[in-house]
Amino acid sequence: MIAPFLRLVAEDIQKQFGRDLSDVAIVFNNKRPIAYLKKHLAEVYGHAIWSPQFYTIQEFLKQATTETEAGQLKQFFYLFELHNELLQQEGSEPETLEEFYPIAEIILSDFGQLDYELVDIDHIYMELFDSTQIEIAFQHFTAEQQEFIRQFWQSFSAAGHTGTQQRFLRLWKRLPILYRRFKEKLKMEKQLNYPTLYRNLVAGNVAEPNFISRYKKVLFVGFNALSKAEVHLFKKWQEENEALFYFDADAYYLEDKQQEAGLFIRRNILNYGLRNALGDSPNIIGNRTSTVHLYAASGKNSQTKLLHDIIQEQALLETSAAILLADESLLVPLLQSLPDVKANITTGYPLVQSPLFGLLDLWMQVQQEITHFKKRKISFQHIETFVNHPLSKLDADERTQVLNRIAEKQLFEVDIQDISVSSSVLPDFFHPIRDKQNLIAALIDILDRLLGASDQQDRINQIDNNLFVETKKVLNQLQLGMENMGDTSVLFQIGLIRKAIQPVNAAIEGDPLRGLQIMGLLESRCLNFDRVYIVGANEGILPKTSNSPTFLPNSLRMAYGLPVLENQDALSAYLFYRHFQYSEGLYVFYNSLVSESSTGEESRFIKQLQFESKFNFILHKQQQPIRFQAPNPELIIEKDGAVWDKMWHVFIKQRRRISATALTTYLQSPLQFFLKHVAEIKEPPTISYEFEMNRLGTVIHNVMETVFKPYKGLESWTSSAVLREKKNIVEAQVLHEISMQYHTPYDSLDNLNSMQRIMHKIACEYVKMYLDYDIENYKAFRIIELENDEDYMLDFPITIDDGEEQVRLFGIIDRVDEVLTRDDVVKTRIVDYKTGGDSVVFKNLDKVFSANTENKALLQTLFYAYVFEQVTKRRQLEPHLYVARKMREEGTLFNNGKEMLTGESLQATKDAFVLFLRRTLEEIFDKHIPFKHNPDTTVYPSDPYTLFYRNAAAVDEETTESSQGV
Repeated sequence: MIAPFLRLVAEDIQKQFGRDLSDVAIVFNNKRPIAYLKKHLAEVYGHAIWSPQFYTIQEFLKQATTETEAGQLKQFFYLFELHNELLQQEGSEPETLEEFYPIAEIILSDFGQLDYELVDIDHIYMELFDSTQIEIAFQHFTAEQQEFIRQFWQSFSAAGHTGTQQRFLRLWKRLPILYRRFKEKLKMEKQLNYPTLYRNLVAGNVAEPNFISRYKKVLFVGFNALSKAEVHLFKKWQEENEALFYFDADAYYLEDKQQEAGLFIRRNILNYGLRNALGDSPNIIGNRTSTVHLYAASGKNSQTKLLHDIIQEQALLETSAAILLADESLLVPLLQSLPDVKANITTGYPLVQSPLFGLLDLWMQVQQEITHFKKRKISFQHIETFVNHPLSKLDADERTQVLNRIAEKQLFEVDIQDISVSSSVLPDFFHPIRDKQNLIAALIDILDRLLGASDQQDRINQIDNNLFVETKKVLNQLQLGMENMGDTSVLFQIGLIRKAIQPVNAAIEGDPLRGLQIMGLLESRCLNFDRVYIVGANEGILPKTSNSPTFLPNSLRMAYGLPVLENQDALSAYLFYRHFQYSEGLYVFYNSLVSESSTGEESRFIKQLQFESKFNFILHKQQQPIRFQAPNPELIIEKDGAVWDKMWHVFIKQRRRISATALTTYLQSPLQFFLKHVAEIKEPPTISYEFEMNRLGTVIHNVMETVFKPYKGLESWTSSAVLREKKNIVEAQVLHEISMQYHTPYDSLDNLNSMQRIMHKIACEYVKMYLDYDIENYKAFRIIELENDEDYMLDFPITIDDGEEQVRLFGIIDRVDEVLTRDDVVKTRIVDYKTGGDSVVFKNLDKVFSANTENKALLQTLFYAYVFEQVTKRRQLEPHLYVARKMREEGTLFNNGKEMLTGESLQATKDAFVLFLRRTLEEIFDKHIPFKHNPDTTVYPSDPYTLFYRNAAAVDEETTESSQGV
């Protein structure tokens, strides 16, 4: 077994320093390896020793100064004030905080890199307009370096600067001044940032320049890519015999100059002269023939599902194991997919992927609308999101009440005065803040209340609690920084808050020495594990194909020796390769699907190892094969037991009414008839921006009733000309009916939302179209019946189990009238209004009188006519259908395209309908015919019952197949 790197370090420490390590300092890049080195030291010594002092590099260097660290937000506010002072001195308009924030992030990042790399600020930001200036100012540059700068500045020729280029050039000219004033500001406030500390240390401009002499020896362990400032300090301390360096490297990539993984350590040893205390690096990777399992997953998140199965199959026992996230956005899917194992997670849990961020962001959206834009109404989606959010802790009864009210009234927007969430931990969530300058304070108060209401015992809530604390720290810093900023808008503050809290994450720490360790690749420096699972190892992610934003172009960065993308490639290669030195179990996962965000290819580092090394790569392809299998079992309801008992009791004994709609529902789908009318499964209340034809139909029916109601029952004829005057009240009446439908008084069209305005427009047009049709085609009319949904019931005899029983039919009569045609012919009609895609045309009656009827409207109108005729003893009713979309082209009387249903043909049709009605009702009550869905029926996505009868093909579980790799 190959000894881990930190074990080798521990053994060398024992050899060099014996038992007394109290005056020895050990410095790492991060905290994670400290616990592991302590463990190895305890194993190597086997008895009590004076412990060395452990530091991260930042903690160690901070001993040189008494100044405190300025947080990122504090630095931003300093930079903002100083930059606007410079703009005012130039006679330019100051920038807003929101405009400057993204620029400030880039400026601070560039300033930091320039400090780390000890670059002369005046030189790099000098205006480089032409080659002459370059040669004069930079005679010490090589020809190649000068060419890099010339290439960059070709696009900035003095003859053709655009406005953007001019602004950019002015910024570059301003930045050296801004840099110096920024450093003066930090010094005046007795603060610093780490880049400043590095530059000051190199210059000896610190309170304790010789602080390293406090220690007998300082050991720098596991460093790789060094800045120029670190190189300067490390070389100096090595020459003064103050420091030792332990480099974790393998000869496989260290001695081969083509291997980018060894780039930085080669520089450290060969170029900078830093000595590796462990001596020459062994060639471990080059001699290994171990197996590497490579998994090509069918999707990004599928990698974590595969990993779940593999970890569950393997008994980890005392084996050390780690999941390394090359793609750190996979953390949340990973946490959701892990089997029940003890895990230690130091990769920060991101606030933006937490429920907390969702609630805070929702509150900011609400405040943006009601405080900034002064709106008095809130979108129903915002309310639904809040009441369903787990952190709102709204009482279940109140949640149901709120959602049902919105659905019943179809409130696309709700007045903030009508929103009641009193049982929530945040009852004032939808209240505008009184003073816009208290926005951040109000958000902090929300965090305090959420934190107080959270359950401290639950692990998930503990993660949330950590996020609460970290978010509150950022908001407190932001509030302090905003104190001297004067009057700022709500919109700006919200934008600034979002930018400030998005980077927040919370560590989820456990035992770093036991269980499954989860971390990013960068955190795994110095650490070794028996088993390593690398997730997200795609090209474009490992290594990344983009660098952080910067104002310094690549050519200029190369000329000054600043980090470029190639440096990031080399670091990523090193972090990946080093796990192939020690780990016995190697498992690498990547997303094999090609998409806008994925190349579908494994990292080139994997391909390099496959081609160059002796590792045995086994490729596992996750596949989801398409198999033609039997559909899921069809839902069939037999008419026996409780089902039959209820049908008999409800429909035969209690005579529950059967409507025309129930009849056509059965013809379309017997199973849906059972669900609706026997099992009585109600449709859930919903609200949607999709147009609601049922509400439109109700509005039109009610308006038509209002128009004709004064004429109902009159014995004398009424001239159709009166309908012209009625058209003048249509718009007002439609507005009234919409108010009734949504249980909200609307005084004008201005009160309607967008969908209600569309409904108003369509309803008005349809009603006027109906009235115009009557005016054009009839001289006069008499109204016999109008919108009667109470009086027309008929007990209809059918045969059940060889005995005669009766079921009660129920008809809603929209309108029955007598009309005098333009040819002076009197007709008695039954009229039904339709707003959808119905038609008066049918192909043949056999297809109408059948399951999945071809003309549902004809069946329903015949149903109404039959019930009306039987109850009133009137005869010769002509069935008419007013379909607004088609009535001008097709008329209103049903026809087969050639012959109208009138006279003898109408009577024959009515007789055939009665036979069909009896046959259908007897089928409904036939015990031997179960309720099952008609497969020929069109299934609409909006149908809430499709869950019960849409057959879905069985989906196989994901399978993993293996094939031998290169």
